[in-house]
Amino acid sequence: MTMEKGSMQSNLDCFLNCTAPLVPSQFLAKSEIRNLNRLWHPWEREKVEYFKLADLWNCFDEWSAYGAGIPIRLDTGETLVQYYVPYLSAIQIFTSTSPANFLREEAESVCETRDSFSDSLSDESESEKLLRWDGCSSEEGVAEQDSLSRTNDRLGYLYFQYIERCTPYGRVPLMDKINGFAKRYPGLMSLRSVDLSPASWMAVAWYPIYHIPMGRTIKDLSTCFLTFHTLSSSFHDMDLEDDMENGSSKRKVGESISLPPFGLATYKMQGDVWISDRSGRDQERLVSLFSVADSWLKQLGVQHHDFNYMSIRRG
Repeated sequence: MTMEKGSMQSNLDCFLNCTAPLVPSQFLAKSEIRNLNRLWHPWEREKVEYFKLADLWNCFDEWSAYGAGIPIRLDTGETLVQYYVPYLSAIQIFTSTSPANFLREEAESVCETRDSFSDSLSDESESEKLLRWDGCSSEEGVAEQDSLSRTNDRLGYLYFQYIERCTPYGRVPLMDKINGFAKRYPGLMSLRSVDLSPASWMAVAWYPIYHIPMGRTIKDLSTCFLTFHTLSSSFHDMDLEDDMENGSSKRKVGESISLPPFGLATYKMQGDVWISDRSGRDQERLVSLFSVADSWLKQLGVQHHDFNYMSIRRG
């Protein structure tokens, strides 16, 4: 198997492109556009694009089961395909609706099919509602405490967050994780990107499982990646505005929305397979994406276990 000689994509480019979710685009009804938070959506336009979180998770369905195939060019000119499985590393979802309202609406909705749902909410102790960090427990929950439930016009309300702390061997693929959470937090399926504040984000950990053809021992094929993605339409509006101003035709209105990573961290990147661009652009890109991810987490005050682990063991 060989890669086209005219291809200018580096192996790092291939990974970032192949693992960027491509989500079906939808248009917001005109009657809803006027209700958008103008701090989050300052641009005036007749059409507003968005995607549903449910459609975003569907992008990870096949990847969670079989892995995402990344074509990798070797020095010989041949290529192999390395497969990576995605795991949910961290997520924070901020909305304009208070957690109390969400809990009430969701309880009424879910109780139609699960009578025990509202009981589980009322029976849960205050200590169980707190965000958990002990042992292999991960930080998971809604904004129940005063420090999280105060209104913040720019950030919004913290609806849900999850920070993974288990070792890679103790995790389940991303789609399975989301399906489990959605039973308790239906907003993970019903919310739209226009409902989310610019502070909403997720991080996906990608771990290698196998490559085709088999039999090759290549050090860099054990590299693990951590990609950061924004979830709010605010950033997609900005990208579209920039494209229009610059006369770019990267994406036309109405097409699928791509969610390339804005931040990146790596682990076990020891060889030169991924840094295959001789101009040094790949190395500069890695440094830039790592720096942006670090800055993002510091601004939100998030202790991200996977990122901290990879930061200490960079390379």
